[in-house]
Amino acid sequence: MLAELEALISLTPDFPQKGILFRDISPLLKTRLNDTIEAMAALFTSAEWSEIDAVVGIESRGFILASAMAYARNKELLLVRKPGKLPPPVHTVSYTLEYGQDSLQMSSQFSPSRVLVVDDVLATGGTLRATCQLCEQAGHRIHGIVTLIDLEALNDFHWGDIAPRACFRY
Repeated sequence: MLAELEALISLTPDFPQKGILFRDISPLLKTRLNDTIEAMAALFTSAEWSEIDAVVGIESRGFILASAMAYARNKELLLVRKPGKLPPPVHTVSYTLEYGQDSLQMSSQFSPSRVLVVDDVLATGGTLRATCQLCEQAGHRIHGIVTLIDLEALNDFHWGDIAPRACFRY
């Protein structure tokens, strides 16, 4: 089934800038969202899921995957957003991505949870690193990290002893 899902990811060279090969998950989500969510969720055992209280989604495509995973596994949903999108009080972390600089924020109003961090693509690891920092600042304990796609050639990302899991590795 993973090969069928992977075939639905379209490739766009030189987007958003020259030298970047963009992997567009829109066709995959349009036709096989349920299967995609099940494939990502299946990367964790039932015992691991029992240790997770909430799923953290990273703006913007991570929202899609995280909210569907939270719904499918009856977990809470926490959001990590670009600055100015969440009401205060928030935690803020700046980070570097493969073609620029940015910041992310997470609400500080929720009680600490055991969390699974979810995003669509792991490239350099900047976004995930910032999100993990935000989770820890907010008192959450990270129990897992999952992405749909891991561009392994661009990163060696780990958060402590937690290695990210992914459906597709390039």
